[in-house]
Amino acid sequence: MKAPSTHPARTLVRRFLDAHPAPTGRELADAGLVCPHWPRPWGIDADPLTQLAIDEELAAAGVDRPDNQIGTGWAGPTVIAAGTDEQKSRYLPPLLAGEEIWCQLFSEPDAGSDLASLRTAAVRDGDDYVITGQKIWTTWADRADYGILLARTDPSVPKHRGISYFLFPMRQDGVTVRPIREMSGGHHFNEVFLDRARVPAANRVGEEGDGWRLAGITLGNERVSLSTGGLCWGLGPTHDDFVALVRERGPIVDPVLRQRIADAWIHGEIIRLIGERITAALAAGGRPGPEASVKKVLADEHGQRVTALVKDLCGPGGMLADAGPLGADVGEWHWAYLFARALTIGGGTGEVQRDILAQSILGLPRS
Repeated sequence: MKAPSTHPARTLVRRFLDAHPAPTGRELADAGLVCPHWPRPWGIDADPLTQLAIDEELAAAGVDRPDNQIGTGWAGPTVIAAGTDEQKSRYLPPLLAGEEIWCQLFSEPDAGSDLASLRTAAVRDGDDYVITGQKIWTTWADRADYGILLARTDPSVPKHRGISYFLFPMRQDGVTVRPIREMSGGHHFNEVFLDRARVPAANRVGEEGDGWRLAGITLGNERVSLSTGGLCWGLGPTHDDFVALVRERGPIVDPVLRQRIADAWIHGEIIRLIGERITAALAAGGRPGPEASVKKVLADEHGQRVTALVKDLCGPGGMLADAGPLGADVGEWHWAYLFARALTIGGGTGEVQRDILAQSILGLPRS
C-alpha cells in the first residue's frame, strides 16, 4: 500500500529536506518526523496514509531515522500513555533524537513466559527506590542509557498487583551488564545484574502496583513492531531481497527446491497482504483485530523458512560465512540464518501467540 503521489505530507517532507539536506536526529525529532503518528509536539498526529507518505519520501531521499527501536517502539508509547508531563518533557525529545538509547528490563531467568512471577525488588528509600535483582535477554543493555524496568514493590499482594514500572538509569554503580554471545557471533542480548542500584521515585510511571497494566501497553507495541521490516524483526535482508536472489540464480531444476521457493513466495505475499489489511484498517479509523498476532506468528516462521532456504540454494557453499554463491551479501544472509532461530521465541513465543489466538478468536478454553 502506497500513499497518493499528491499527499500533502510529501510536500511537507520535501520542504523540510530543502532546509535540512542532511538532517540530524534532533532536527528530525523537532520536526515530528521520527514518530509522526505520535501526538504533538512529539509527532504530528499523523494518520496511517500520512505516515506512509513520510516514510516513502524519507526513504527516497536516503534519510535514516535515529536507531532507537526500543525507545521509539515501546518506551516512548508507554510514557505518552501514562507518564507525567515532566517525564514526557525530560525523556521523549532525546529518545526521539537517538541521543539517549533505551533497553527493556522485563524478563528474568525464572520469569520469561510467566513474566508476572518476576522477583527483582524495588524498595522505597526516601526519594528513591533501591533495586536488587537480575534481568536477562536485554537487547542493547550494553549501550543503553535508560531502561524500562519492571520490579516488585509489594511482595504481599497477588503477583500481578505488586509490580511497578520505572524509567531506570543504566549508567550508575550497582548495574553490571554481561553480554550473552549468540551463535551469530554478536551479543545484542545481555544479562543485567542490579545490586542496590537506585532510581528516583519521580521516574516511576503511574502508581505503585500499576506496572502490570503498563507492561501490557509496552508488550502490545512489541508484538506489532517485531514483525515488520526485514526478515529478522525488521533487521537484515527482506522478502524482496530473497526474491531478487532467486531471480539472479536463474532456473532451478530441483523440483523440491522449486516448490519450497514457491511456498516461501506465497507466504511472503500473505504476510504483506496482512500488513496492508492492518494499514487499511488504521487508515479507515479502525483498529486491527487479531491480525497483529497472526502476522507475528507467520512472519517469524517465514524468516526462518527463507533464511534456511537461501542456505540450501547455495549448496555446500551455504556452509561458508565469508564466501560462496551469495557474494557480497553472504555476511548479511549468514547472520540472518543464525539469528532467525530467535524469532519464534522473542516477543512472545509462537506457541503462546497461538494460545492467545485460540482463546480470543476461536473461543477455545485456556490450555
